[in-house]
Parts: sequence; structure tokens; C-alpha cells
Amino acid sequence: MRKSLRWALSLSVLIGTVGSTGAATAADTETGSATVVDSQSTSTDIKDRILAIPGMSLIEEKPYAGYRYFVLEYVQPIDHHRPWAGTFKQRISILHKDTSRPTVFRTSGYGLSTTPSRTEPTRIIDGNQVSMEYRFFTPSRPQPADWSKLDIWQAASDQHRIYTALKSVYGQKWLSTGASKGGMTATYYERFYPRDMDGVVAYVAPNDVVNKEDSAYDRFFETVGTKDCRDRLNAMQREALVRREPLEKKYKAWAESEGATFNTVGSLDKAYEAVVLDFVWGFWQYYGQDVCDQIPDAATASDDTVYETIDAYSGWSAYTDQGLEYYTPYYYQAATELGSPTIKQPHLNGLSRYGYQPASSFVPREIPMKFKPQVMRDVDDWVRKNANRMLFVYGGNDPWGSEQFRLGKGARDSYVYVAPGMNHGANVAGLVESERANATARILAWAGVPAPAVQAAQPLARFDARIDTAVDEDATREHGLRP
Repeated sequence: MRKSLRWALSLSVLIGTVGSTGAATAADTETGSATVVDSQSTSTDIKDRILAIPGMSLIEEKPYAGYRYFVLEYVQPIDHHRPWAGTFKQRISILHKDTSRPTVFRTSGYGLSTTPSRTEPTRIIDGNQVSMEYRFFTPSRPQPADWSKLDIWQAASDQHRIYTALKSVYGQKWLSTGASKGGMTATYYERFYPRDMDGVVAYVAPNDVVNKEDSAYDRFFETVGTKDCRDRLNAMQREALVRREPLEKKYKAWAESEGATFNTVGSLDKAYEAVVLDFVWGFWQYYGQDVCDQIPDAATASDDTVYETIDAYSGWSAYTDQGLEYYTPYYYQAATELGSPTIKQPHLNGLSRYGYQPASSFVPREIPMKFKPQVMRDVDDWVRKNANRMLFVYGGNDPWGSEQFRLGKGARDSYVYVAPGMNHGANVAGLVESERANATARILAWAGVPAPAVQAAQPLARFDARIDTAVDEDATREHGLRP
């Protein structure tokens, strides 16, 4: 009897998510309204249609020219295997254009910015955009938090339920997208729910198949940019460890003034070295060869200059308890499923005390962790054999692109492109002309855009600097070694 009741509750949760099914929808007016004909609602306002979905509630609506922007909460099961065993509220946002347009489902893999923004695929197809806050990033965290329910399948199932709920409102084609961990998230979603999306655009998505084998990163740092630039960066990084004693005094004074603590990483010394070891990586991830001449000469730089230079490219706050708190879900996933890189940095031999510390070092000790090496192998194997309408874009000078997703013989209408000279902000616009044209055309085609526009291979919406951001604001709050 108890088992039957649980299955009945589970079924009601899943059915309730779908909301108003079978609705006949006319094209939206300029004000974002639509005509709806179904048994539950006759409202013509898009907000009413969205809020008619069971489990959906409004946090706020913000105006933006040409769109309506909603920040919402959606009730999700804590455990999609056992949907009757508790729920939590997950934040999403909707940048609404028109229900007659296709929709992009965007994830950062981190928290949710409540400022309207538009991804490159959204601009290319001139569509709607749904954005999801990744589970366990506050405030989308179950209370109490059972960290075993934070994995890529649970997160993909969050996306599946959101898509299922909103498909009744946004009935045209859907594409998923994301950058960095968001690109990873879009890929994992496709692996577990390959029938949901009509295409995937994954930007700068690392693919750490074998966590203990990271030689690709070492090869990257041996060849990226010019030798003069590499030597300049390595010298500054080495100097920060040579001058560890006086610079740690500065770091300690800063920490005390800010109330920063180091309980998770273990000590100020470990945090100091972790920031210094991120310096070269952070430079190539966020900057590049064109600003290398702005790195001071380490041999003649003052202590203040060395300290400030490391801060500018790595961020002294990154491994404090306060800096790590927001990123705990990421480091937990890196320590249990995603993996994390380790690089050798031979120019620091004799100076580094800890080397690249594992992701588990940045998670509070009371949270249990066990690494599952089969998870990334499974995703990689699936992509190689089953990728269909998937586009991967990497930056030629981005360290995270050292381990990429690859396509095998089973892949169909799928592509891996590298934007020359670009960093972790690589995009379709930065590809060489032939690849840019093909990528744009495929995105348009997957979105169901008519053939003439596909053949033109140009974005349908003009660039708007106020809403089209090059950097994923949800992921990049501060520096530190994370995708």
C-alpha cells in the first residue's frame, strides 16, 4: 500500500509539472500577450500563462525594450528518483520575446543573475530565453542540504521538468546552450534527455574524461602565446613564491581587515599558494597575448607590484572561506564527478609546497565526497557515438579547451570548432569565416528558421551591448581556477 501511494504521488508531481496542455496559442502581440484556449485558463497575458503552470511563482518582473523579463521560482523534487520525498524552489528567468519564436534554454552551471541578458544563440535566432539556476547554488538549495542529491543527472532532470512545463507555452523549437560549466551542463542534459532539445550550442566546455591524466594542460602551457610572454608570466608567478614571507604579511593584513578566514582550505599559507598557482592559468583564461606587455618585470617589481599583479589576475579572495562559499556546489561536483585539472609548473619546483590542490580541498570537511570516475567516461562515450545537432566552440588560447569533447563516427550534424586566439570567452562570432557561417546556419536551421535566413547565415537580431554580454556573469564572480 505504501509503495502504491508513493507511485501515485510521484505521478501527480510529474503530471502537475506539465500544466496547461493542449493549449492553442496565437502569436504574441507587441506587448507580449497571447490568446490561449484551454480548459484551465482564458488569460491573454504571457505572465498569467506562465504562472498558470503548477509549481511556478513570480519573484519579480523587470521591463526591457522589446522583451518582458520574469524572475521566477519553480518547485522541484529534491530527488528525481523519489519525487515524493521533499521539494525545493529553483530560480529561473524568462526573457520573453514572442511565443511564435524559438526558445533557447541557457544554463551557467552556477547561480542565476537577475539582470536581463541574452546569449549568442538567442541573438542569432531572435528568440526567447529561459535561464536556470543550478541546484544547490543559493537560494536554489534544499534545506537541509543532502549533498548526495547534487549530481549531473539530478540537474539534467531539473532542466527536463522545466522544459516540459514551459513547452506548453513556448511551443516552437528549443535549443540548449551554456558556457564553461554551463556548456558542460547543456551537454549532460543532452546525454540524459536527448529528445528534449532540437540542438545544443556548448561553449568552452571542458571534458575531463580521466581525472588523473592532465598532460594536455601541460602541453598547452608549454606552447600558448609567445615564449617571451610565457617567460614573463612564469617569472612573476615564481617571484610571488620567492617573496612568500613579505607578501603573506600583506595577505594576512588584508584578510584581517576584511574579516576573511581560511578554515576550509586549512591555512592562509595554503590559500596564498593556491592563488599564486592560478596566476598563469587565470591570465590565459580571462586575458591573453595582447596584454602580456602589461605584466611587470618580476626582477625589478616592488613587493606591492607583485602582490597587486597576482591579485589582478588570480584574486586574493578566491580561496578564503567567504570566496569559496558561493562555489561550494562546483567544487563538490569537481570532487565527485566532473574532475579537476592538475598541472606540473616545473618553473616552480622547490618553491611550491602543496602543488595544485584537489577540488576536495575547497569543500567544507563535513560534506562527504567520493569520486565516481565512470560518470565523465560515460558522457564522453555517449557524445562520441550519439551526438546529434551539437556544436562545441572552444578558444584557441583558453586552457580549459585543452581537454575537449570529441566526435566519433556515430555523430550526426555535429561540429567542434576552435576560435583562433580567443580565451574562455570564445564564441561563434570569433570563428574563422567558413566555420562562423556554418555554425550560424546550423543554429538557425536547428531553431526552425526559414531557409532564406539559414542560407544568409547571419544573426537575426542586432547586437545590443546592454543585453548581449561576452562573459557569463553568473559564473564569473571572482577569479579562481574554475570553469
